[in-house]
Amino acid sequence: MKKILDRAFLDSIAQKFGDAFYLLEPSVFMENYKELKDAFQLYYPRCNIAYSYKTNYTPTLVSMVEMLGGYAEVVSDMEMEVAIKSKVKPNHIIWNGPVKNMKKVEELLLAGGTVNVDSVIEYEQIKKLADSNKNTTFSIGIRCNYDVGDGVLSRFGFDVEGKDFDGTLRSIQLSSNIKLISLHAHFAKRLPEYWTARAEGMLKVYDYVLHTYGIQVDRLDIGGGIYGKMHEKLSKQLGVHSATFADYASRAAKLFKEHFEGVENKPWLFIEPGSALVGDCVRFVCRVKSIKEIRGKVIATTIGSQKNISMSGINPPIEIVDGGGDREAVTDADIVGFTCIENDVLQKNYSGKLGVGDYLIIENCGSYSLVMKPPFILPNFAVLNIDNDEVEVIKRAECFDDLFCTFSF
Repeated sequence: MKKILDRAFLDSIAQKFGDAFYLLEPSVFMENYKELKDAFQLYYPRCNIAYSYKTNYTPTLVSMVEMLGGYAEVVSDMEMEVAIKSKVKPNHIIWNGPVKNMKKVEELLLAGGTVNVDSVIEYEQIKKLADSNKNTTFSIGIRCNYDVGDGVLSRFGFDVEGKDFDGTLRSIQLSSNIKLISLHAHFAKRLPEYWTARAEGMLKVYDYVLHTYGIQVDRLDIGGGIYGKMHEKLSKQLGVHSATFADYASRAAKLFKEHFEGVENKPWLFIEPGSALVGDCVRFVCRVKSIKEIRGKVIATTIGSQKNISMSGINPPIEIVDGGGDREAVTDADIVGFTCIENDVLQKNYSGKLGVGDYLIIENCGSYSLVMKPPFILPNFAVLNIDNDEVEVIKRAECFDDLFCTFSF
């Protein structure tokens, strides 16, 4: 149950942390995590979650995933460092992505982590590392690229019908210390109907690798791209109609159950959710600073920005809380950000009461918000945990020195 945000509560936060801040509820994240995992395990018990760090790598959340027995899905050495600092076990780290720092790749492989290889060039680099560390077994995965009928030609991974895929499998087959433990895939479209082809394609690749090369992998990772819980106003704009975790599970995990019925050594099914877990556990709050009228259009400017929420082109679900000042009824007002960008609009055509000092609360701000906010015009704001009676600072507000320390003056 999300905390109700009234004026007294918001005033108490604003007095300490300023007029804009993110409010995080880790309990909502945990509820989403358990619900999604349960939906998939209902069909296929050997299922686990590798949380997508790029979506939101707040340490409080990634530590929670580790505590729940999940894995870290990272796409850079920066994200890997977040995992390590958050005390995630190296063998719970899966490194994806098309470009990797080979020095850090070697460190992770030596520590027992998994690297999903994106190209034959990357595989050759890892093979050289393995040849230099003959007494250590390197655990790798291969990112598989196949058609799921979504109309997108993905640029990632190996074409499973190409010569590089077979050549890499032959090399692994002959290697004494490279172990293929995972086949991995991820696709752009999030709608549940594409997950049937995603699962079918992965099972076909698994059978091919097993029967052609005798390699039995431990994990089949079919990636992320799952819509989570969201306000009806947001789902309508995204064209998502009542997609539930059960919808995804019935199209993917159910196929795994049928495919491996009676098989003794079943592989693990991994999924890599991000937004599905973190989207609705963060709200962004900012105050109205000015209200004016330009050629008949009411413009209300806030101390927040589109850059804080990463929802360009979307009219996000909002709530306005009376800030204690004079208020008037407005019609079709645009509530805009503090930047000098014309299209920095947080809410178009708002109608209702509004006043300077009011709080604008924007829902579903957990995905690609904190991690994508650049130091543009102003540093970013504090992130606060409001699960408990005492508000906890998860990330302090950035200051000028945080930004200026990288420059030479």
